[in-house]
Amino acid sequence: MGKIGLQLKATLENITNLRPVGEDFRWYLKMKCGNCGEISEKWQYLRLMDSAPLKGGRGSATMVQKCKLCSRENSIDILRDTIKPYNAEDSEKFKTIVEFECRGLEPVDFQPQEISYFQFPGELLMRMLKMLILPLVVSSLMSGLAALDAKTSSRLGIITVTYYLWTTFVAVIVGIIMVSIIHPGGAAQKENTEESGKPIMSSADALLDLIRNMFPANLVEATFKQYRTKSIPIVKSNKAASESTTRRIIIYGVQDENGSNVQNFALDITPPPEVIYKSEPGTSDGMNVLGIVIFSATMGIMLGRMGNSGVPLVSFCQCLNESVMKIVAVSVWYFPFGIVFLIAGKILEMDDPTAIGKKLGFYAITVVCGLVVHGLFILPMMYFFITKKNPIVFIRGILQALLIALATSSSSATLPITFKCLLENNHVDRRIARFVLPVGATINMDGTALYEAVAAIFIAQVNNYELDFGQIITISITATAASIGAAGIPQAGLVTMVIVLTSVGLPTDDITLIIAVDWALDRFRTMINVLGDALAAGIMAHVCRKEFTKDGDEVPLICDTKPISIHQIMAYQRNGCVKNMSESHGPETVKAFQHHIPIQVEQELNPAENHTKKSNSKDHCTIEISELETNV
Repeated sequence: MGKIGLQLKATLENITNLRPVGEDFRWYLKMKCGNCGEISEKWQYLRLMDSAPLKGGRGSATMVQKCKLCSRENSIDILRDTIKPYNAEDSEKFKTIVEFECRGLEPVDFQPQEISYFQFPGELLMRMLKMLILPLVVSSLMSGLAALDAKTSSRLGIITVTYYLWTTFVAVIVGIIMVSIIHPGGAAQKENTEESGKPIMSSADALLDLIRNMFPANLVEATFKQYRTKSIPIVKSNKAASESTTRRIIIYGVQDENGSNVQNFALDITPPPEVIYKSEPGTSDGMNVLGIVIFSATMGIMLGRMGNSGVPLVSFCQCLNESVMKIVAVSVWYFPFGIVFLIAGKILEMDDPTAIGKKLGFYAITVVCGLVVHGLFILPMMYFFITKKNPIVFIRGILQALLIALATSSSSATLPITFKCLLENNHVDRRIARFVLPVGATINMDGTALYEAVAAIFIAQVNNYELDFGQIITISITATAASIGAAGIPQAGLVTMVIVLTSVGLPTDDITLIIAVDWALDRFRTMINVLGDALAAGIMAHVCRKEFTKDGDEVPLICDTKPISIHQIMAYQRNGCVKNMSESHGPETVKAFQHHIPIQVEQELNPAENHTKKSNSKDHCTIEISELETNV
């Protein structure tokens, strides 16, 4: 909106002397708002401008007054000849009364085409984010779950994945409850919100569509379309009225201005038509990310069981994932430029930017409250009930990792510090930490899932969309599934946020409403993600302690990084089983592989005597699980 200019007509009384420039004068102002007509009276300090003369002549002052009724800020220019200093003893005698009326100028209205031109740099940012969804989700899930190898890890793998999915879903439920109670979108609704005009869809159809989209009939079509049941209105033909049928006669009348006489009669003897809705299969624009997530997860698990046969595809997915990460790293440099135009264009479209600003404050409070409830109450309580140990002591041991997560806003960058804290401070079994933490960094995103659920319902509240129970269930499942594919990089939730909004038909462009505070909330989300991974490692260490109890496991370790070939990881697998190191390929075969990926490896410091010989014979770390070995 343009700056509101105001014209002022003032009558000054009892003015005899002029004071120097820069000093304050106290006037009694009687003001009338040019927007709503509200009249207010108050004492106001005014200061002469630098252009005012020191002796005689005319001076000017400028003030900004906000109307108490309509909260409209009025920029007021006041002209005066001379001013009598205010004296508290005889204030009534020298009280200066200024009466004026404000006439607001018409705001500058931008045409939709002009706003679209202004938003063009921001539109490029949104297109880049949408472009990265497909390769990011597919490569992250397939490469991450291929290394999971649930068959060899057996009980540990099943319990870990089940626990991660459960805590993520609980986080979504917490977010939905918090946003429903606080209702941040209701603080200031968009003005002149029009109906969406979309056909009515029942909750049953929405839930069935969600299940159908989990199993897309055409995987290629799923990249740009998703299944959507369409409700087509059909006018039911009225049967010919029989003689015994009672006819309803409706008479319309319009009163005149005085309200005494009724004029303009209208007679309607036609009964209203009966409209029924017929459900037909159809499609809607937008990528079916839920189906792609299910397919990629299944493919990743199967690749982990194929052993050497799945090495080429796993290597391709790993390279694709690294390439996408580099593209994201380059795109981050464009984010500030694109965000400026996105937010500015959104402000031009809004009639009340002040209300939107207040609404973002409630939104941020809602997200933070949800994260606090989930991270400081629910997760520690689950740890206490399962392990019967004090969660405060455990959390105190990973404070360094939480601070790194808050600073870097990246769970992947925090992974080495999390390893170090769990092994040295909390004495978690190194084999469990090596298994649980990398998997958690891929599929356990409690904070991201909670944020996506809150943001989706918040955007629906801003647009006056009423979400039924089926759509809320859709948001719950989609947010859980989308958070699994979220990368452990800063602001990855913005990419997966498009998934949740598309699943319930909300406008993806309204993501710009929450971008302004996303950089701060992203750091708190990362802390909850890292906290959830660490507590999961502690729980798994307690649940599987019998399977992993061996002498000499309490040796403290530090984190290091080595390039290890993906072929080395897959070479020890044979149809879901893992070879012993003595039966594996020799160093000549390992050198033949050229593609390497950096993964987290831990080297021992001051190893125990019974492990010295074993450690010297290996150039990398392995995990022994029930007489089996798996590289990490």
